[in-house]
Amino acid sequence: MESVVFKPIGVLHMPFRQREGTPRQAAGAQAYTATLEVFEDYQEGLKDAEGFSHLVVLFYLHRVERADLTACPPWDDKPHGVFATCSPFRPNPIGVSVVRLEKREGRFLTIRGVDMLDGSPVLDIKPYVPDLYPRENVRVGWMTGKVGGMTDSRTGEK
Repeated sequence: MESVVFKPIGVLHMPFRQREGTPRQAAGAQAYTATLEVFEDYQEGLKDAEGFSHLVVLFYLHRVERADLTACPPWDDKPHGVFATCSPFRPNPIGVSVVRLEKREGRFLTIRGVDMLDGSPVLDIKPYVPDLYPRENVRVGWMTGKVGGMTDSRTGEK
């Protein structure tokens, strides 16, 4: 397989227009809201979305200009494989954020907890359902104790 082509279903309208100053993760962006515009052709797909408090948004990191196979995250001074980090500089620059759905007005969603850039193409939206994302025996690898005091639930190590 040589390529995969996605057609955006919408676009994000954000307060952030450049990487500098944009929150690194949705967890650190709870004070910020934005508008997720779903294109008219896909509006019907929003039926019943307003019943969910949170959504999983998959988006294209349209401003990423390079891909690296290693990354030095802000929480560590050692390089790690990009697939063991949340670096935007990846072979396929796809972002994933769990956001709070504040309200829906037709094909426009007001969302909170945004760590994306203005104009980011939306690839998909899914409901966040905690029971579908089990969290037992979670290991956080090299991030143990580095990000918000993460704890490895298997060992209790912080």
